Amino acid sequence: MKSDPLDVIRESDASLFGLIGDARSLAFQEGEISKKHKLLIALAIDVAKNSESGVRSLAMQALENGATKKEIMETLRIAYFICGVGSVYAVAPALKDVL
Repeated sequence: MKSDPLDVIRESDASLFGLIGDARSLAFQEGEISKKHKLLIALAIDVAKNSESGVRSLAMQALENGATKKEIMETLRIAYFICGVGSVYAVAPALKDVL
């Protein structure tokens, strides 16, 4: 089982960990934009930031929340258009076992 990258914060500063969790809950709660679409937006941002682990995690969460593999690929198309091919190369390995 993979550990949570925030375990060190949970163990060192429970208050900060709680704030992070509260912000995540607020950001991804159902609203005018569905949780699935919020996860796809976050996925595009992590592509832009070259966050391979973030892309893997968000792609899996998006799939669990009803996204299709095609929707994930369309999200990558948008990130590619805005950020260029370098960002897609940087995160493509994250999708190997997800798609």
